[in-house]
Amino acid sequence: MSGAQTTATTAPTAARDGAADEVLLEVRDGLGRITLNRPRALNALTQDMVRAIDAALTDWAADPAVRGVLIRGAGEKGLCAGGDVVSLRSSLLAGRFAEAEEFFRDEYAMNERIATYPKPYVAFMDGIVLGGGMGVSAHGSHRVATERTRAGMPETAIGFTPDVGGSFHLARAPFQAGRHLAATSAHASGSDAVALGLADVFVESARLDELEQALAAALGALGSAADAGARDDAAFAASDEVLARFAVAEDARPASALVADREWIEDAYGRETAAEVLAALDERAAAGGEHAEAAGKAAEAIRTKSPTAVAVAHEAQRRLAERGADLTVADALRQEFTIGTHLMREPDMAEGIRALLVDKDKDPTWSPARLEDVSAEDVAGHFEPVPGVDPLQLG
Repeated sequence: MSGAQTTATTAPTAARDGAADEVLLEVRDGLGRITLNRPRALNALTQDMVRAIDAALTDWAADPAVRGVLIRGAGEKGLCAGGDVVSLRSSLLAGRFAEAEEFFRDEYAMNERIATYPKPYVAFMDGIVLGGGMGVSAHGSHRVATERTRAGMPETAIGFTPDVGGSFHLARAPFQAGRHLAATSAHASGSDAVALGLADVFVESARLDELEQALAAALGALGSAADAGARDDAAFAASDEVLARFAVAEDARPASALVADREWIEDAYGRETAAEVLAALDERAAAGGEHAEAAGKAAEAIRTKSPTAVAVAHEAQRRLAERGADLTVADALRQEFTIGTHLMREPDMAEGIRALLVDKDKDPTWSPARLEDVSAEDVAGHFEPVPGVDPLQLG
């Protein structure tokens, strides 16, 4: 075992600039460790943090001593509550849209790197994992949920739509559950996340440190890779074996509430448009019966979100689902970027951030105010490039 595998290393030079205290980087025993370190901000991602993570992943992909990567969050509350959109709002209000676009370009490039990483990428999805937190975890090869997991894409609450590649996973979720999570901003539990394909295994949170040690031991025992540029099949196999030892069996973990609600979710959200979804939920709520209350709460939640964002998010997932098995994370990211360049120029995004995260009155004024007033033409326009904005380049 080489010295590089047994001794902690310093962070890559490119990753030290601007985020040295907010992203902690270490390589030991064959495992590159990323710790998001803004616990007071629920580890929300800044642009410097995104660039630090991407730089580390780039360096580690070419380092034969690094056989895998682990990401986790500092503090007790979770991995990451999303991107630092409060800082982004000032750019939107000033009309400096190129600044916002640069942030998304950097973040989406990092998301794709994770999705195509040649080495095991293990994400501890413990506690809060929202928005950008999904972007640094759900694309990984080994995603670990716990009984504390609260995962989701809550962007419609701020006049935006699921991004960071999250629409890829939502579109592929069974029984239209992804559309439900996007429209309502609901959180998925650890059991929900595994059932929906947002995570791979369920591990008790108290065992995560032990799991990290076991993973480092297994990867460290492999020594240096013969070809750091190729897919590291031996490291993937070792990671599979370690996670299997810690995984809680389905019959031993809490039941998935979303799976229990499968019938009414699939019925309501299988409609062509978001307005039709809302009407179906209202109809079920009015009819009474076993799931009337749950459907009514979903309809109520949707009505508090940006109507434009809800309508566009539904259409985005419908379009991605039509791509079937050929769909890639890069496809989703490119579509998200096009949608996002429209939404950041519209009033709902700045207003949603204000209401939820700045003034915190939770009383946004949406334009238009009702989902029924969002036209099909308006929705379709969000999928056409904004004139003068270069498309997202990936790969």
